[in-house]
Amino acid sequence: MANSGVGVIVNQINRVAIVGGTHGNEFTGAYLIQKFAQFPDLVARPSFETITLLANPNAFAVGRRYVEKDLNRCFLKQDLQDPTLSSYEELQAKSIQDTLASNRDKQADFILDLHSSTANMGLTIILVNSHPLNLKLAAYLSQINPLVRVYRCSFKSIEENPFVNSLCELGFAIEVGPIAQGLLKAELFQKTEELISTVLDYIEGFNQGKIPSFKETLILYDHLSVVGYPKGQNGKIFGMIHPELQDKDYQALNPGDPIFLAFDGKTIIYEGTSTVWPIFINEAAYYEKGIAMCFTQRQQINI
Repeated sequence: MANSGVGVIVNQINRVAIVGGTHGNEFTGAYLIQKFAQFPDLVARPSFETITLLANPNAFAVGRRYVEKDLNRCFLKQDLQDPTLSSYEELQAKSIQDTLASNRDKQADFILDLHSSTANMGLTIILVNSHPLNLKLAAYLSQINPLVRVYRCSFKSIEENPFVNSLCELGFAIEVGPIAQGLLKAELFQKTEELISTVLDYIEGFNQGKIPSFKETLILYDHLSVVGYPKGQNGKIFGMIHPELQDKDYQALNPGDPIFLAFDGKTIIYEGTSTVWPIFINEAAYYEKGIAMCFTQRQQINI
């Protein structure tokens, strides 16, 4: 499959890559990779090869999100081509590119990147483009499993995408939560594994010309903006997620609704002019960035 503009016609998927541990303290994906390595028949299908990759082994070994730099921000095309970038994660990104994208005979045609979140994200599929196959697969998954939601964080071009999924036009990230960093939760582990198995079954059906039927509509949550915590002139946070908003990912936030609770007890309301649907609310990994949540726009599209 050519790694070109969105919408290239795909006839056959020959190689699927399942990537976990991109963030070393997100154990669901990392331990699923270990399980699949031990029991490869779980992810084997007749018409394509499945490979598994533990993306950030050093960070996983110490139970940290990253060692020097967020690996899932190291895949900008210009960075991958920059020989002066030499942090552990930058070198790891180049190694992953070599494994999954550089060799035409062995390049991945579809990449699943496994993540977990401390936010109440349920089973979220994160699309980085609008390739028809990605949209159809997302619609199918959300139709057979009402827990699945689809978040689209599209980039104008592959060059602007810093995520692992920039290496391949087909595929997406799977984000599951809520789960604390550095631990496993059996229920989410099993649900993630079931979702992966369903994706692989769909790809097998696609290759055999037997795509399951589905309603050709999809509820999408399109990325609008990131929202920072309230900060004072000294740059320090002076408020937290309001109790009425906590764990309300994918629920409507209307103008005038509480959004933050300041340390002095005052409620800070959402002052926007239109309804939004927040996600990644109170994500622990985003505190270092000062990010409190992401705003999305909910829409239904026809595929």
